[in-house]
Amino acid sequence: MKLLPRIEAEGGADWLARAATQSLIDEARLSPKPGLVDSRGNGAHHDLTLELMERSAHSLTPTFQALAQQSWLRPVDVALRQTIGRLGREGEQQMMAATGGVNTHRGAIWALGLLVSAVAMLGGSGSAEAITATAAKLAQLPDEAAPKVFSKGLRATHRYRVPGAREEAQQAFPHIMRLALPQLQQSRQRGGSETAARLDALMAIMTSLSDTCVLSRSGLDGLETMHEGARNVLRAGGVGHPHGWQALADLDRKMLALNASPGGAADLLAATLFLDRLTTPNLAN
Repeated sequence: MKLLPRIEAEGGADWLARAATQSLIDEARLSPKPGLVDSRGNGAHHDLTLELMERSAHSLTPTFQALAQQSWLRPVDVALRQTIGRLGREGEQQMMAATGGVNTHRGAIWALGLLVSAVAMLGGSGSAEAITATAAKLAQLPDEAAPKVFSKGLRATHRYRVPGAREEAQQAFPHIMRLALPQLQQSRQRGGSETAARLDALMAIMTSLSDTCVLSRSGLDGLETMHEGARNVLRAGGVGHPHGWQALADLDRKMLALNASPGGAADLLAATLFLDRLTTPNLAN
């Protein structure tokens, strides 16, 4: 899968920024997502709304543009990694200012920021495999200026001894490359709706991700419920099948009862949609 020629030309950084922003908005609007904010409502969250998620996404456009500009045709090195880290933290501050202090997209800044930078480093050409491999090389480098504090996600990875967002990126995003993108394409080939295909991609991520958002809110019970529920949806033929739709509704009820929200899976779905947008011609605009 080759990237579209349009982003190899002047203005590629702006195009990438808009593509990343739109991917966040598409993820937020996708419905129905178990436990997550969507067009129906707030899911398991009391401090998030769809309007807030969209405002947050738009606030990050300048960050994505700066990441692309600073990374264009640059080699993988510590200097670039530290620049990316600084821009990402500045983006977090812009996000927090836009949302009144609510963390809407911190995990997405990490995943999408790395991928935007990786595309730019490749000069706007390459495959999803090349992009994620380049992003992994960046993620493996140290950022000495990163704050030495434990986020909720890091605390969960330490408490439950599971990999988190950092390891996902360092391993070249296996939940995207091995699960979400193949499932997205498979569901499209079955002739289902685009909404159903994207929900199936989310389910594929949720079948095995050690989602630290779920672990932080509902522990191992919540994680096991997410894994098994998502597997049930796909076993039943996916969201486009009546039995799969019912399994999705069952999972949604269970996640809400546990106050569990798969925010990590949502971040990876947004990243999946970004890569898909770059490599699928009819989604490129």
